[in-house]
Amino acid sequence: MTASRRVAEVASQTPADDSAQPSGDRPSREEAENAVRTLIRWAGDNPGREGLLGTPQRVTKSYLEYFAGYDLDPMELLQRTFEEVDGYDEMVLLRDIPFESHCEHHLAPIIGKAHVAYMPRRRVVGISKLVRVVDAYARRLQIQEKMTAQIANAIKEVLEPKGVAVVIEAAHQCMTTRGVHRPGVAMVTSRMLGLFRSDARTRREFLALIGNPSGSYGRNHI
Repeated sequence: MTASRRVAEVASQTPADDSAQPSGDRPSREEAENAVRTLIRWAGDNPGREGLLGTPQRVTKSYLEYFAGYDLDPMELLQRTFEEVDGYDEMVLLRDIPFESHCEHHLAPIIGKAHVAYMPRRRVVGISKLVRVVDAYARRLQIQEKMTAQIANAIKEVLEPKGVAVVIEAAHQCMTTRGVHRPGVAMVTSRMLGLFRSDARTRREFLALIGNPSGSYGRNHI
């Protein structure tokens, strides 16, 4: 059977449901390991040989780490804030936040960095919480555009700042190791809310501080 025919058969058996799976429907660890064994056989190898005997256990364990974001509530991470800032109302920027995610179309890694900024209205949040919010959304099956919007929207909803800006730069292994095979290509997405969208000077300051991603990068402004 050809690879394209096998892919078509698998796709035809997959429900067309883009909603998150209810937690009660989560398969058991044993079921997940058996699924890995099936994929190994489908790839053409023998899951019973010495080098692959422990692979199902290692893969399922790694999935708990890769997709730990499903067990995190980004909104809750942002709840603890501080109001004693002596009137500080300038930009708060955390740049070059490294992250690893996985493409929801091919389960291939997405490796990149995020730049997150907001203009506080009356309160600020601990900077580690911004990193945790990025991780909470990154450690899920994702597309970069959605992840960019989710991070910005969560900060806007909880902190109610004057503005939020999020820029993500990432390399997608679904494009560099398969398909068009184009290593060295990065994708850039942005989400500008409030002052970062309405005030060109604020937006320019933000882009200057993060190095103004442009040039050979593709750009998708949300």
